[in-house]
Amino acid sequence: MKILFIGARLFDDVALYTKQNTIKTIITESNSESPNLKLSDQFFEVSRGMEEPMKIAIQEEVDGVVPLIGVDGPLVDVAKMKEILEKDHGIPVASSGVKAASICADKIKTKQFFVDNSIETPEFFKLSKNNNANLLTKLLSKSPVVLKQGSGQGGSGIKIVSKFEEVGNYFDGFDETLAEKFLEGYEVSIEVLRWNGKTIPLVPVHKGKTTINGLHPLKKVKKAPLDIDGVDNDLNNEEIRKIAIKIADTLNLEGTADIDLIFDMKTGKNYVIEINARPSGTRYITGAATNVYIMQELVKMVSGVWDPSELRDRIKNYSSIEVPVGSYSSSKNNYKFREFSGENSWIIHGPENHERITIRGDSMANAVKTAEDLKILLE
Repeated sequence: MKILFIGARLFDDVALYTKQNTIKTIITESNSESPNLKLSDQFFEVSRGMEEPMKIAIQEEVDGVVPLIGVDGPLVDVAKMKEILEKDHGIPVASSGVKAASICADKIKTKQFFVDNSIETPEFFKLSKNNNANLLTKLLSKSPVVLKQGSGQGGSGIKIVSKFEEVGNYFDGFDETLAEKFLEGYEVSIEVLRWNGKTIPLVPVHKGKTTINGLHPLKKVKKAPLDIDGVDNDLNNEEIRKIAIKIADTLNLEGTADIDLIFDMKTGKNYVIEINARPSGTRYITGAATNVYIMQELVKMVSGVWDPSELRDRIKNYSSIEVPVGSYSSSKNNYKFREFSGENSWIIHGPENHERITIRGDSMANAVKTAEDLKILLE
């Protein structure tokens, strides 16, 4: 079995698994200084884009392709490559197709998808650069407003305003934006796996309360499964899984995707914010809670051994916490320590000065105890 991985930055998540399963690995990467290159059996330095990786996949006669891309920009090009490799060469690619990738990569198209398919999403309006003052002023009389551009991630292009004067020069440099009603509640993510028409939603992850200052979820403590005071969490978490299945099946997602929602405390409803058709930043806490490692599942998909029934049977129900720690003295932040060693264990991951510790416990109390033993602070 020979698999091509596009991108090196996330390869340490799957390097040990491929070694243990005697899978020959090839990485294509545009940055020759990127980490993890030496973990693969073979490396090709390529230009940006998918033309060269596609040629290498054909030339090397690989059995499958796994894009390890954690940003949205290249995903439509990946999808176009997928169509050619699968149709003309019989090489499976663990990613979504062009239609799904195009919708997920554009927040305006995503919103229209929600509306067309009766999926609850926060009230929104499209605003043009030269026609925004009256509508924005009206919206702001009811609640704060989240301004978003059609593309971008990690908080880029997002501004939360409570009065029109705070908009400032936001409309400089682009022609339109989304104005979305700010909801007071909890940020939630759920990862979903889908291949050959079979969909498996995993665990809803609690990413903290929504904030007016727009604090990025990577800077918050995350917990799984989602547990909100005063809510029937079993019922609510099952509802979120059903929403994820509906989205994945309707869009015909493939590989993995991360669906972001907000649980609104005022209405008690879940509102879907966006869909990211790529590996998610919640994959570690998802792995801690379920014992399902997203990157390994992508390899199984293109290897022809992915079994959704077997996966359902081995999903666990652990409690988990993920804490940003900045820098933490430990020798465990490498590919040899990307799996949890037992019911009460932890891993550390992330780049220097932006490290996070993810903890698994057989109960939330024991997960918290591990955090205390590690001397890390929780919210």
